[in-house]
Amino acid sequence: MNHILDELEWRGLIAQTTDLDALRDALSAGPVSLYCGFDPTAPSLHIGNLVQILTVRRLQDAGHVPFGLVGGATGLIGDPKMAGERTLNDRDLVSVWVERIRKQIEPLLRFDGPHAATMVNNLDWTAPLSAIDFLRDIGKHYRLGTMLAKDTVARRLNSDAGISFTEFSYQILQGMDYLELHRRHGISLQTGGSDQWGNLLSGVELIRKAEGVAVHALTTPLITKADGSKFGKTETGTVWLDPELTTPYAFFQFWLNADDADVVGYLKVFTFRSREQIEELEAAVADRPAAREAQRALAYEVTSLVHGAAAADQVVAASQALFGRGSLADLDAATLAAAVAELPSARGAAGDVIADLLAATGVVASKGAARRAIAEGGASVNNVRVATEDAVLTTEDLLHGRWAVLRRGKRTLAVVDAQV
Repeated sequence: MNHILDELEWRGLIAQTTDLDALRDALSAGPVSLYCGFDPTAPSLHIGNLVQILTVRRLQDAGHVPFGLVGGATGLIGDPKMAGERTLNDRDLVSVWVERIRKQIEPLLRFDGPHAATMVNNLDWTAPLSAIDFLRDIGKHYRLGTMLAKDTVARRLNSDAGISFTEFSYQILQGMDYLELHRRHGISLQTGGSDQWGNLLSGVELIRKAEGVAVHALTTPLITKADGSKFGKTETGTVWLDPELTTPYAFFQFWLNADDADVVGYLKVFTFRSREQIEELEAAVADRPAAREAQRALAYEVTSLVHGAAAADQVVAASQALFGRGSLADLDAATLAAAVAELPSARGAAGDVIADLLAATGVVASKGAARRAIAEGGASVNNVRVATEDAVLTTEDLLHGRWAVLRRGKRTLAVVDAQV
């Protein structure tokens, strides 16, 4: 059986480690307690955060004990950005976001049985700490030269924006988290993205100075796209894990639209498929790219992980129904709304002439072209062929009292919306 580090390396999930050989020995010697932290600086995690959660899950599946930390304290500060100071969020808002993010992480880890996961909040040990105790017990171990050399800090110091003492202190707070978790739970490994390397080292060094113990840090690479564009962004913005911010349908479509050059890498990072299964899908990309087998496998598995198999099945049903391979009437309102959201649309109502609506939505170029399409049997409403050129939209055609899907030929789609 491969060592977990060999597995992580094959999947492209190792960027930096404090001492790879020492970490290998520790992971081989028995269960290691580890943690990864997530700050509530937004109401939801995004798909980039999945890299960390799933890496933690792989370590758990290999027999190690994970802790997920949601930063109720560090979320009140925010990790320094390259561009300038963050806007500090209200305490009550951050508290709400802590709970939302905790609920997003929990389904992706196991909280019972051997090696059960634990969720923690760093506000629990940071809030009671006085400023004097913080400076005496923690601050004394930090040297300004090291802190100033951190890449983000150095860039901010040389910018017009500068950096506040508040954000400058963030690395101390994250280092203190590692020390506290090491003392409370024996945690000896922290994982994170490569952009967090300096913060991870802050904790490693603090534990070395305060406890005289060597602990470990491991980062994963930032995910990039082959064409150089930013991963996790679409024309409509960030791809979130919260279904209220990114619908399961839109989430599925993001993965389905993965480029052939990216999809195998995504399968390694974001799914639990075996090496053999991924190699088979890699061969399918090379031999049958038009079939998009790898993209469909990727989209279904990641959507199932985040939103559940039922939601993934509903999305597949919606995609098939749009193109005539299922019943649109069987889709719930939320899934249908997401499925038609990107289609050309026009306002319509029961009693409108369908030929006029075909032209209004842009499915055809003109009303004359619409009538010809109907006469040739090439136009449909909700996958039912329009029989006559003077046919009108009926109340029954308005799915959930609102939408009717128009189609010309096999793939030209639009939607009539009675509530625009």
